[in-house]
Amino acid sequence: MEIEDVIAQHGDYLLKVAYLYVKNEATAEDIVQDVFIAFYQKQGQFRQQSSLRTYLVKMTVNRSHDYLRSWKSKRLSLFEKITGKTTYHTPEKEVLIKSSKRELVEALFTLSVQYREVLILYYFEDMTTVEIAQLVGCPEATVRTRLQRARKQLAVTIGENDWEVLRNESI
Repeated sequence: MEIEDVIAQHGDYLLKVAYLYVKNEATAEDIVQDVFIAFYQKQGQFRQQSSLRTYLVKMTVNRSHDYLRSWKSKRLSLFEKITGKTTYHTPEKEVLIKSSKRELVEALFTLSVQYREVLILYYFEDMTTVEIAQLVGCPEATVRTRLQRARKQLAVTIGENDWEVLRNESI
């Protein structure tokens, strides 16, 4: 399969995944670009034990986690806290804030990455707990526990009734 086909087929989806982690379009684009470069350079290492999409999503999630642990991410966050200004303002973020799901998105972003990722993968990407466990590399019981705790945190943040309505919709 040609790299152009892989990019055309999976690029938009990977960009959404990266954005949900890093909350910055430019950074998400950089992460996805790095993923495609790494895949191109090492595509012979892909053993086809899972689908190509799952493999690329796993790479994207790992790169996103690496970025969130990096000094650059922490420095930008510190700058925003000190100045009270954000370093970015993407149209996608504006649309999310203005949409009817604004409250859910804001509540999701208050959760830790481990809780946010299982909620997004379970409710918005329609993955099973078994698939999520394989993707994030932890036992299925851990995924179920994280889902339960994340639901409780969201219910407290946005209210039980609102959560029931919003979780049946997609972003």
